[in-house]
Amino acid sequence: MSVACCIPLVECVSCLACVRWVWKKFLYTAGQESENWGAATPEEFEPIPRLCRYILSVYEDDLRNPMWAPPEGYGMNPDWVLLKKEYTDTQGKVSPYMIYLDHENSDIVLAIRGLDMGKESDILMLLDNKLGQTTYDGGYVHNGLLKAAQYVLEEECGVLRGLVEKFSGYSLTFAGHSLGAGVVTLLTLLAVNNREKLGGIERKRIRCFAIAPARCISLNLAVRYADVINSVVLQDDFLPRTTVALEHAFKSLLCFPCLMCIMCLKDTCTLEEKMLQDPRRLYAPGRLYHIIVRKPFRFKKITPLVRTAVPVDGRFEHIVLSCNIISDHAIIWILQESQRTLTCMLEKEPIMKIPVAQRMERQASIAKEHMQEHRAAIKRAVALDVPHANSPPSYGTFQESESEEGENSNV
Repeated sequence: MSVACCIPLVECVSCLACVRWVWKKFLYTAGQESENWGAATPEEFEPIPRLCRYILSVYEDDLRNPMWAPPEGYGMNPDWVLLKKEYTDTQGKVSPYMIYLDHENSDIVLAIRGLDMGKESDILMLLDNKLGQTTYDGGYVHNGLLKAAQYVLEEECGVLRGLVEKFSGYSLTFAGHSLGAGVVTLLTLLAVNNREKLGGIERKRIRCFAIAPARCISLNLAVRYADVINSVVLQDDFLPRTTVALEHAFKSLLCFPCLMCIMCLKDTCTLEEKMLQDPRRLYAPGRLYHIIVRKPFRFKKITPLVRTAVPVDGRFEHIVLSCNIISDHAIIWILQESQRTLTCMLEKEPIMKIPVAQRMERQASIAKEHMQEHRAAIKRAVALDVPHANSPPSYGTFQESESEEGENSNV
């Protein structure tokens, strides 16, 4: 009898908790996450729309006769596409990708397209992970995405090594969207730790742009590799915020109340301090760029802005209840909004009119600021007791930069 009397009480408490959670979510907006971040500069944001076009071009069967080209085109020379591999070439081990030699921007680009919901291999890759299943370089990583990254490196390291050695002044850029963003993140970790396979390339020549990435690396790795990995999130995008196990998220995708119930229970019962101290928890990688294009309860678009930081706490921890959480994940919308954002930034600050010498000084200043912010993020991670955050910087980030500064001061 007493047990039966407790059931209505438990139901009422559960309903009140859910109502409170939903109310807080409706009051919560995506812009609040990055309101204390600094503004991005046109110089550092400039590659993002271009790389979005490159990723989108991987969907084309024939780049000379494109079917899905954006209004401004891809801005690519088909003769500079060195190779392209489809699902049949990779046996479904990784999504289609290409290697593009961008002579205009002195860049060797490996671009991987996003998730295809119609391909079982993509779904299985994304769901091939359990909490704390796989470790790498002192942290935890997504198992399925690591396997895909290892496959790409083994397949293409010969081609990439030849290009790196032939074009010694070019950077090596890994770019991907959604599922591909997770793969290029892990590929960057592998490349940085196996630079001898890529002709001994310097760490500073390697960079990664993960567009709308899945959570794929633990917090200590996300902070440590923020000097080479950049994540781009368009306002309300759901995937970088999906903190529940992806398996449960996809099972609940056709039942939105089920997904909301899981998120409610998880957010209500888990303290942020506990989340930060769980070494197995995965996060969006590297330095974060948050593109803001809307304000809540307004139908008219605002002048877009981009905020950037290397946060330790508050790395997109909350799902935003918005009608744009799905559309903000689409590569075509990210391309459109990032291009609009860059255009607005250039109108305010036309960097092309700045003399070359002054432009180079600004780039060096931005790089120095990013390095200082990176150091501060690692110190904050240590202060917050993030597991393995105090690992010695044997990966060379600060030693290389400090030696370069010493050399410059001696000249």
